[in-house]
Amino acid sequence: MTSDRFATHVVENQVPPLSGFNAFDDDPLLGELVAAGAPWARDRCVALGAVVGDPGVQEAARLANRYSPELRTHDPQGGRLDQVDYHPAYHQCMALAFGHGVHALAWTAEQPGGQVARAALSYLWNQVENGTACPTGMAYAAVPALRASEGLAGWAEKLAVFGYDPRSVPLEEKTAVTIGYAMTEKQGGSDLR
Repeated sequence: MTSDRFATHVVENQVPPLSGFNAFDDDPLLGELVAAGAPWARDRCVALGAVVGDPGVQEAARLANRYSPELRTHDPQGGRLDQVDYHPAYHQCMALAFGHGVHALAWTAEQPGGQVARAALSYLWNQVENGTACPTGMAYAAVPALRASEGLAGWAEKLAVFGYDPRSVPLEEKTAVTIGYAMTEKQGGSDLR
């Protein structure tokens, strides 16, 4: 049983949470841009738009940002690990973004307008969880560079997969890969470690 003895007031000047909507269907300008530049991508955008407005996905995004990654340098026996542990919600968000092709649709589309379609997906996804913007953006940027680099075609091929494989295993064992970058200019304030 709850008590009202600690209640101070009723908050009436706030809008309700924005959830249970479709971020693509509810954005007429984005719909017009996709229709003009990549009409074949409409169904993909509608599907991701529904994900963006899903309350469960919004909660996963909140959790992914609430719980920071943790570096585990050693195992219980003192062996070196250097492993980063992420909250399961982060992996859920990564799987959704990469599964919908936010990172690679520009490079895998067989119809004209792949860049427009990928930009629309990125715009939609970043409305719900922009912490994954770096890995999706880096993956997007790396595909053409890897394809043009001798000996790195395997990376490009697995980077363009619509999927997410969080396992720390060799490239040959992974179903999909992600790309990141490191900055170590301590004096410039950009030491990401």
